[in-house]
Amino acid sequence: MKHLFFLLVIAFSAGLFISCDERIEKLDERMSQPKPDEEYEIPVSYHGLSYDADGYLIAGTEDKLYKQYIAVPEFSVANFKNCVRGTETGLKFDFKAPEFDGKLYYGFILAENTKYPHPVYFKKSAKIENGKAEVEIKNTFTGKYDIAGLQEKRYAYMGYRVVKNDGTFIYDGKFVLEGNGPYEVALSITEGPFINMVTPSSAVLSFKTNQAAVCTVKVDGKEFHDAAQNNFHEIPLLELKPDTKYEYELIYADRVFKSNFKTAPKEGSRKAFTFSFASDSRNGPGGGERNIYGTNAYIMKKIAALNAYKNVAFFQFTGDLIDGYLSDPDETRLQYSNWKRAIEPFSSSIPTYVGMGNHEALLYELRTEDGKERISIDKFPFDLHSAEKVFADEFVNHMNGPVSEDASLYDPDPNTRDFPSYKENVYSYIYGNTAMIVLNSNYWYAPASDKISLTGGNLHGYIMDNQLKWLENTINDLENNSNIDHIFVTQHTPAFPNGGHASDDMWYNGDNSFRPNVAGQDVEKGIIERRDEYLKILLSSSKVLAILTGDEHNYSRLRLDDKTDIYPEDWNKEKVYFHRTIWHICNGSAGAPYYGQEVLPWSNSVEKFSTQYALCFFEIDGKSVNITVQDPDTYEIIEKVKLR
Repeated sequence: MKHLFFLLVIAFSAGLFISCDERIEKLDERMSQPKPDEEYEIPVSYHGLSYDADGYLIAGTEDKLYKQYIAVPEFSVANFKNCVRGTETGLKFDFKAPEFDGKLYYGFILAENTKYPHPVYFKKSAKIENGKAEVEIKNTFTGKYDIAGLQEKRYAYMGYRVVKNDGTFIYDGKFVLEGNGPYEVALSITEGPFINMVTPSSAVLSFKTNQAAVCTVKVDGKEFHDAAQNNFHEIPLLELKPDTKYEYELIYADRVFKSNFKTAPKEGSRKAFTFSFASDSRNGPGGGERNIYGTNAYIMKKIAALNAYKNVAFFQFTGDLIDGYLSDPDETRLQYSNWKRAIEPFSSSIPTYVGMGNHEALLYELRTEDGKERISIDKFPFDLHSAEKVFADEFVNHMNGPVSEDASLYDPDPNTRDFPSYKENVYSYIYGNTAMIVLNSNYWYAPASDKISLTGGNLHGYIMDNQLKWLENTINDLENNSNIDHIFVTQHTPAFPNGGHASDDMWYNGDNSFRPNVAGQDVEKGIIERRDEYLKILLSSSKVLAILTGDEHNYSRLRLDDKTDIYPEDWNKEKVYFHRTIWHICNGSAGAPYYGQEVLPWSNSVEKFSTQYALCFFEIDGKSVNITVQDPDTYEIIEKVKLR
């Protein structure tokens, strides 16, 4: 339900949704109430939920009843699955959307002659009427317009772009065209490839194809294959040498995609390298590629290109990839597809690691009869429909994190699955002498923080017990690992908001009463107490250098030390003492609408604040660390600072 759930969080994030009412009015025009899914068993971690006689989820009382609201997505990934076929003279597209009229742009991708292949669109477009379009190929792409050599080679890589009549971009697709009339769509890579999880001795290549197939990757004389036919491919590349650049060939049918990647150095290597960091690329204002159905593809392309130019070792992106706040998993997958498409020409050789933010939310929404009050919860069954499950399906991350919040102190039933998985959304990895710990501060997320007691759920910004314990154990292990000099901890929500999120994150305007509710019981520790427990864990290690966050659509660098005021005026509980400096670096400037700076207790310790688009480059050289922050749109240097 695009943008629908934004109203739920106004109480604690008023600055986030300035134009929300207008968006929801537009959205409601195209909504209807279909029958709900089957009646799944309600997890006992929730409470106050049941089904009515028609199968809709309900909560509340007769005086104020909340009933499940179901939105029909305007588009989903299903609209673009196998949507194109060949004809005698060209192509026919069917987007399975009878009410959709728009434009179709199309052109060749010179994949064999360029390092970072992008489509080159033809000078004409095709009309989309009633969800369908036709493209003439045979007599159009001839002579000087046949830049791919289609007539001679009888195949070409093609890209297309789907655009609404109002100019809104919906989807960028690609496929392999074969023949010279008649034409057909061959086995094609429709997403990717992406190089993932690079270690000193391995990596994983992931991609999607339009047909189920067994594909092969050749690296250094070795061949690696899919275990079985599939449309989604994760092929491990094994027995590699550390700190080595490899050329690879991805073979699908009789086509070959070529690229390269570099393995990580041996753990403990002090050889210099650079990694980059950003977050918050959900769609922004300005039109065009700043909103390709849920993501600011314009800025993400700029970021990916700058990463390639800077030759970064890896790219960490922590949360709010997409606009999200949806109820349909396939609409979420469409937005993820657009995000991945923006970076994929560069991510075939540059590893990208992603974390979850609040906009990755996939939710059941319940409304009062007048529609003025709404509550939302993470979808279930958790192993089928949750935000965490869909995220894990769409991205390839390490799987060394905690299992879930099951078996925690608040688990209401040790014999049932009561919480979502942490698989691939909480994890850590090592590159040389540097460790990155990726947390999920929007786990089991219930956006309406003031109504959590009605159903149960977790706050925006709250790290729950099992995840916190895993963080503590991971920090301890890294502190005792002599190969590691630097530890970075990243989660989407700032521990110390500075512009746009003072009413939530790990602060909630200084109100410690905000906390998760499990099975009808508020947990013991409030948000500020939990923030302090988190800080104590980070301070227990001499190696933790910085907290990397997003959520606020700006760049800020905050020095946390014994001079930093971090408490509300009436705080009467134990306080955290900073016996050394930790940097709090927020970079939510990857394309989402900007936020200005707010005045908070720690504002005097903010050493830099900017609303420019920003990409952070961390330059690791042995025991020293510098940061260069650069605007990916203009290449202007925002700041250069020595951190250690």
